[in-house]
Amino acid sequence: HLDASGAVLRPAMTFRDARAVEEAARIDARLGGQGEVTAFSPLARLDWIRRHEPAVFARYFAGAMQSGGALAIVDLATNAIVGSSRYYDWNPRDATVVVGYTFLARSHWGGATNGELKRLMLAHAFRWARTVFFHVGPGNVRSQRALERIGARFDRIVEMTVNGQPGQRMVFRVDRPQHG
Repeated sequence: HLDASGAVLRPAMTFRDARAVEEAARIDARLGGQGEVTAFSPLARLDWIRRHEPAVFARYFAGAMQSGGALAIVDLATNAIVGSSRYYDWNPRDATVVVGYTFLARSHWGGATNGELKRLMLAHAFRWARTVFFHVGPGNVRSQRALERIGARFDRIVEMTVNGQPGQRMVFRVDRPQHG
């Protein structure tokens, strides 16, 4: 988990970390109790941090707010918050912005939510930006395919520090459509 400047807030909760069981049950109940939110869900883990490490959560939340582009994702059928995303690294000189930090409740994986969210975010960004970038882990094939389905194309690989660890990220891009 990183703050707005990219500084590490706390060590990452690994994929085996199941501390967020209570948080997952509470979130799942708010989403209809289908058992789709688990202790491994990013939303449950973030809620665990909010409850057990409030200073860390405050810095994470402040980073989201400082980005000037934090969004809550709301399921209009239930009025439940089912995720979050944000715009960051706006570069007015090049008219570029990055979309990321997207988390969705498991109940919204594999459906239309992510594509719809990204298309809405792209439409909004293209009011000012010429290019929107996305950073994706090389092993995150699901996100790579989802980006390709909305028209993003692979641009390059960059070295980045994420959660205090240097690593590679694939950069995908979508350029503003040219209307002629």
